[in-house]
Amino acid sequence: MNDFLIILRDNWTLLLVGQYPNGPLGGLAITLVLSFLGLILAFPLGVLLALARVSPIRWLRAPATAVVYVVRGVPLIMFIFWVYFFLPALIGRTVSGFTTMVVTLVIYQAAYLAEVVRAGIEGLPHGQTEASRALGLSHMQTTFKVVLPQALYNMVPAMVSQFVSTIKETSLGYVISVNELTFAANQVNNTLLTQPFQVFIILAGIYFLLCFSLTQLARHLEKRIASKRAGLNGTRSRAAAPATPMVQAIE
Repeated sequence: MNDFLIILRDNWTLLLVGQYPNGPLGGLAITLVLSFLGLILAFPLGVLLALARVSPIRWLRAPATAVVYVVRGVPLIMFIFWVYFFLPALIGRTVSGFTTMVVTLVIYQAAYLAEVVRAGIEGLPHGQTEASRALGLSHMQTTFKVVLPQALYNMVPAMVSQFVSTIKETSLGYVISVNELTFAANQVNNTLLTQPFQVFIILAGIYFLLCFSLTQLARHLEKRIASKRAGLNGTRSRAAAPATPMVQAIE
């Protein structure tokens, strides 16, 4: 146990922020930055793919479906290598490992978020769409004012879970020398040389604490949304229930 405490005491700044402020930012900070950027930038693309997936227009639905299946069917590390070698050739200049990971995560996470959003859209009662169209709303107005806001709200726990997956996926940035948490832990290991077990147990513990905390947050949000939805459904049921003889007599 003393070995673990000594390693943490001597190397916690490297694991947390890398060599910053005397060098580039790294460690856990870069892991979180990569995860946030990857998920936030992938979100609008994922929504567009989801809308195309549920579109009645075949020439929109077929390409979106193909993109989602291809991306979800290929390992992330393959995308990392493809972007790492293809992107510089495409734009004509070298690209940092950080940029490579951001681009890769955006492409990869967009496909997964598309399925999350699609599930949220298809999980809504069809009466929502029918009522909106009966009120005179167009297909676009129904989608963006009625269907999509509810679907995204219901999918918040799933998106938090996807963020957890993104955090773990950033560890693959190690293969292209992105200075994230796993890379920082390997720097510590290269310095100590004789304590790899302790170093990587600490690394696993950091990932576990972070991901477990976010998973618990997702469960809390899921229960809160389910409770709110159940309360709303109960209110609607009482409002739609026929009046009792007592109420009828009073009326």
